[in-house]
Amino acid sequence: MGDPARPEKHRSSTGGSSAAPLHAEGVLGGTADPGTSTIPATGPGVEPAGFEETTQALAPAVGPWADSLGRAGSRAAQTLLVAAVVVGLVWILLRIKVVVIAAMVALILASAVGPVVKWLERKGWSNLLATLTAFLGILLLLGGVITGIVLTVRSQWGTLTSQASEGWNELRRLLESTPLPVDTASIDAALRRATDFVTSGSFAGSALSGLSAAASFVTGLVLMIVILFFFLKDGEKMWNFALRWFRGERRAKLAESVDRGAQVLGGYVRGTAFVALVDAVLIGAFLLVFGVPLAVPLAVLVFVTAFIPVIGATIAGVVAALVALVTNGPLIALAVVAWIIVVNQIEGNVLQPIIMGRTLSLHALMVLLALTVGTLVGGIFGAILAVPYTAVAWAVIQVWSNRYQVGHDPVLGPDPVNPQDRVESKATMAERWKYQRMRYQQVLGGRFGSTERDAARQDDDPQDEGQAGDGDQPVDGPGTGSAAGARKP
Repeated sequence: MGDPARPEKHRSSTGGSSAAPLHAEGVLGGTADPGTSTIPATGPGVEPAGFEETTQALAPAVGPWADSLGRAGSRAAQTLLVAAVVVGLVWILLRIKVVVIAAMVALILASAVGPVVKWLERKGWSNLLATLTAFLGILLLLGGVITGIVLTVRSQWGTLTSQASEGWNELRRLLESTPLPVDTASIDAALRRATDFVTSGSFAGSALSGLSAAASFVTGLVLMIVILFFFLKDGEKMWNFALRWFRGERRAKLAESVDRGAQVLGGYVRGTAFVALVDAVLIGAFLLVFGVPLAVPLAVLVFVTAFIPVIGATIAGVVAALVALVTNGPLIALAVVAWIIVVNQIEGNVLQPIIMGRTLSLHALMVLLALTVGTLVGGIFGAILAVPYTAVAWAVIQVWSNRYQVGHDPVLGPDPVNPQDRVESKATMAERWKYQRMRYQQVLGGRFGSTERDAARQDDDPQDEGQAGDGDQPVDGPGTGSAAGARKP
């Protein structure tokens, strides 16, 4: 049998180099040898196979979106599309504000009380008993505090507001009698607008008037209680279910995001409550010693406003100073102002670093911006919840991004972020080991049980990582597809 006809070697029509055909072969996935390179035989007027695709691949990209202006336009269109999606999501969330606020309040309370449930379980309590104990405890505590505040303030609220108003009038008279160029008319107009804003119900947009009716408020309260119970009872199960949809690095980052978020929320609530109690006791005791009337309602006001960062203590201090001015004179009012400044310094330089540590890790400007946006969007609840959830968002950003340059830079100078504020410094050794196991679960021999059949197959494999002490049943960590209790088909 004779040899098949070999295609003739490609020759350039001009006797020059055959670089273009060789390059075309490279594009099409073939090999090119200058000495032996061949192309399939073709008849007259017939183009080689793949010629059109090759020329299109070698041709320069042209079009209205290929230049710099086109690329900028495509990015602008993408940005507008993302912004439209964000605006749509915000609009939907505002339409279901009752549900959103109830879930956020329940989550922040569950983060604060969750460690108590785990501590009781470590003491041998069942999950249900520990959950009920912590749940009823937090409800009784909040109910008692709110009831005490309402009963204390309600009986003397009219006197408190009238005393504050008279105090402002007295302060205005004092300012008018001094040579200081103070425009009291502008201040009066600003206060009038602020008073109209507060009394109109827009300021308390998420407390009562924001819910538009008492029925909506009760609905939100009941929903928050129910969500809080299930967060305390089944929070770990819910998160275990969510993590099983992800693998490797993504699962590890999601787990770390939740751990850091719960750490921020829980630490913020517990620390703020303790700091607010200390502020209320110190300021209330000072008012009682100097004979300022309404000392108890003012101390309660200090406790409540302490949950609003930055401006809360200032609001309570102004009201206390105005009451002292009209009832005890300017000297006692100045003493109250001086004492409130001292208490604020103690809070900022002693109590906050010791009790709350570096829980928030936010710049003061970010706190002010978050507070302003939260107040405009959610009223009082927005002002209370904006700062801790902004801190949670910052912690999650640090978990998912590793592009930040740490340490000293020869051009930029020292690192503005304290090493203790970085998210990796807030994880325990047990948590870090858990994240590493999630990342390298399959590499280290672990398996993912995506189906019951896979889990049953793992039952028959005694070599799986993480076996029990008797070597018969594999005990994998969360998300490894443990075969415990799986039915064999």
